[in-house]
Amino acid sequence: MFNQTQGFVNGEWKDSISGDTFEVRNPFNDELVETIADYGVEDTELAIEEASKAFKTWRKTTPKVRSVYLRKIGDLLLEHKDALAALMTKEQGKPLQEAAGEVAFSAGFFHFFSEECKRPDGEMIPAAAPGKQFMTLREPLGVAAMVLPWNFPIGMPARKVAAALAAGCTCVVKPAEDTPLISLAFAKIIELAGVPSGVVNVIPCSRKKVQQVGTLFCESPKVAVVSFTGSTEVGKHLYSLCGKSVKRVALELGGNAPFIVFKSADVDLAVQGLMAAKYRNSGQTCVTANRIMVHKDIYEEFLEKFKASSSTLKIGNGAESGTTQGPIINEKQLSRVVRIVAESLEQGAVLEMGGKTEGCCYLPTILTKVTPDMTCWKEEIFGPVAAIGTFDTEEEAVEEANNSDRGLAGYFFSTDYSQIWRVAKSLEMGMVGINDTGISNPETPFGGYKTSGIGKEGSKLGLDEYSNVKFIDMGGL
Repeated sequence: MFNQTQGFVNGEWKDSISGDTFEVRNPFNDELVETIADYGVEDTELAIEEASKAFKTWRKTTPKVRSVYLRKIGDLLLEHKDALAALMTKEQGKPLQEAAGEVAFSAGFFHFFSEECKRPDGEMIPAAAPGKQFMTLREPLGVAAMVLPWNFPIGMPARKVAAALAAGCTCVVKPAEDTPLISLAFAKIIELAGVPSGVVNVIPCSRKKVQQVGTLFCESPKVAVVSFTGSTEVGKHLYSLCGKSVKRVALELGGNAPFIVFKSADVDLAVQGLMAAKYRNSGQTCVTANRIMVHKDIYEEFLEKFKASSSTLKIGNGAESGTTQGPIINEKQLSRVVRIVAESLEQGAVLEMGGKTEGCCYLPTILTKVTPDMTCWKEEIFGPVAAIGTFDTEEEAVEEANNSDRGLAGYFFSTDYSQIWRVAKSLEMGMVGINDTGISNPETPFGGYKTSGIGKEGSKLGLDEYSNVKFIDMGGL
């Protein structure tokens, strides 16, 4: 069922107008998975036009009607979870168990927003003079253009599309060049759910065409909002392009998350949290623990337990049972991880374990004696490399945690309740995990401070990215 190789526009599966195609390869063994349609500017313009037409009708659908569609999409995602997970693993590489978890995570957004869309939060405001009534109401923005990352190729369209549809917007979705197949399978789910034609459109395109398509999203007068998840550098570029038309943007960008283990921490719990925060998706997540700081008094205990846990990970093909660490997505990303580790070792870091490639995989790696001037501390690694340093005082740890232009997520472990509140309020991040690393949920806001982005996804705040608030002043009463 999920073998779509064409784009999905206005409810129809279509080849690119040019006839161009591009290859999708398995990152573990470089085998050809599929050859799919390569959409360009002309195809994208058509998709935007169809979404614009569909918006005229979709915006008028009642919240109750939209809720039924959203619930159906979520149900279908769960119904086809295994097939979707297998496809995701084939083109993205993550272990099947993680892929299945991501599909279930995706369904959660549609189920959440199927309820949230029935609760638009306009308000009645007392007027300052007699004979008047003030009020506000929420209205959908219009066409939402969405640019997706490759690391969570169904989780991210779900988080964006569910909120946009709930708000009454229509969508044009551009998958990442490495992982278009799961987004096209998502489009098939949309079709099976009976969502009206043109409401959700998915346009695959190759790396060579992505800049032109992204520019069109930012400059088209028929696009009301651009939602992008990806690197800070690309996000800044898209933000500048959208400025020409004062277009709404929603940006979820890079991170450099601190992970602090205070002296009072439950060490076993902290190790468990770091295993999840560091090695999920082979470290290829924007909220992965990147700058690990352990209090000097418990450092040796923590390190030994973390090394022992890290040594249990199994590297290999994500499709094989028992695999816990799949490949790095492509050669460019793998080379980047290799460079960061090599530079950090030259700068004085100590290699405790790993530090090698195994085919297209990178072994779980631990670097110690890491200092803030090292490459692995300053750059977002985006790989299974744990860079660990030590600290002495709470003030020192907080200062270093905030010493970054990124502010997406941060984690810390402590059992001192006074310290917990002090540190939670002091960290300059949009999301803080305290004795827990599961910070991404449909019900909670996801987004960062500083150069880690603009806006929030998920939670009721997710509707804000796709709606306007209109003030109405009614007189003569």
